[in-house]
Amino acid sequence: MDIEFKISKNPVNYKKALQLLEKRVNRVKEGGRELVWFLEHPITYTAGIRSKKEEILDKFINVVKTNRGGKITLHNPGQQIVYFVINLNRRKKDIRNLVRQIENIIIKFLKIYGIESYADKKDIGIWVKRRKIAAIGIRVSRWIAYHGFSINIKNNLNDYKKIVPCGLDNRKITSLKNEKKIPVRVKKNLKRVFFEHLSKI
Repeated sequence: MDIEFKISKNPVNYKKALQLLEKRVNRVKEGGRELVWFLEHPITYTAGIRSKKEEILDKFINVVKTNRGGKITLHNPGQQIVYFVINLNRRKKDIRNLVRQIENIIIKFLKIYGIESYADKKDIGIWVKRRKIAAIGIRVSRWIAYHGFSINIKNNLNDYKKIVPCGLDNRKITSLKNEKKIPVRVKKNLKRVFFEHLSKI
């Protein structure tokens, strides 16, 4: 498969990233190259269509409204985001399989650092000892799957105290670093695991 792999060294504005992602989706629909994009965002709070005002605990923060599903969440430096645009017309037209493979990627990546994690059917994402360490959000248009997932690596977890993240108590959020693991070679390890599972999508 012809895939562009992209790494952004500096944090990318959330709205700008989504605009670039939407453009790539349209290009892939026309037969263009798929994309896997590693990046981080500056501190950004986003509200999905199921969010409620009372989930914003700090009324002074700026919250970006989006058309994604879910509730309020946070992106900040030290959180590894992987966006992708994958053409399922050329692969398996199986969205459940796609989600399962993304879950497996994150679980296998965390295992490299000695962290045992698991997926939860009721609460989408990856969990460590009942604390959420990774979020998954995928949209599909004409069998083009896009958006992706985020893993808390070494981000400031105190930023979660300003919201009710994904409807959870903010004490139920963790990170790789918070699990007392030194986050080294993150992008290299995650890239390797991602491409190991890409053939299964």
